Amino acid sequence: MGKRGSVATAPSTQELNDLYNAPAASSTRTGRMTIDDVVTRTGILFAVLVASGAFAWSINLGLGIAMVSMIAAMILGFVLTMKARVVPGLAIAYAALEGLAIGTISHYYEAAYPGIVSQAIIGTLAAFVGVLFAYKSGRIRVTPKFTRMMSIAMMGYMFVALASFISAMFGVGRGYGFYGVGGIGLLLCVAGVGLATFFLVMDFDQVEKMIAAGAPHDEAWRAGFGLMVTVVWLYLEILRLLSILRDR
Repeated sequence: MGKRGSVATAPSTQELNDLYNAPAASSTRTGRMTIDDVVTRTGILFAVLVASGAFAWSINLGLGIAMVSMIAAMILGFVLTMKARVVPGLAIAYAALEGLAIGTISHYYEAAYPGIVSQAIIGTLAAFVGVLFAYKSGRIRVTPKFTRMMSIAMMGYMFVALASFISAMFGVGRGYGFYGVGGIGLLLCVAGVGLATFFLVMDFDQVEKMIAAGAPHDEAWRAGFGLMVTVVWLYLEILRLLSILRDR
């Protein structure tokens, strides 16, 4: 009776050892995003932002340049959000522009309120670590209802903030930071800190979903970009909140 197929041979001890000692597949080999990719890209963007911010701080560019840099960063951020594929160079350029604006604004606040920048940085780091711990431990979960609530709250916040900003430009009310309507400025900052903190949770959840879905490793730039935008927003809100509290 003839053989219907060859008999598979068991791997040798040496082959098993080679398989065991082989390095884990990297994102370059698999083409998929990993948490290491996200950490690395986010670190690069923050390094550029800090370097650019330190430069702007040292030469004190002025609030006019800060505003231009902020507007340019917003336009570039919109382009990055709309593109189907993130271009690393554009993400780095965004970080540099954002750094120029943040460094100049921080210098302005530090001159008016000595020590406020270090307090805002500590507050931002504490919020980031606290939210990350709460998310990883399961104390905060992102559900469809949570996402809808945050989206509605964000739209309301942006509407009130825009109205407050316009009223400040026309001299209505007493100015607080960039929002100029007395007590509304304080409430907006508190709401802004809360929203930015909860949006960090959504950013963490989005990163996990992207990794689980096998997103291309280049998408790590998009994840890093999103985290940087939220952290910068949180820092600015804390900075403004501290300035308001010092004025009271």
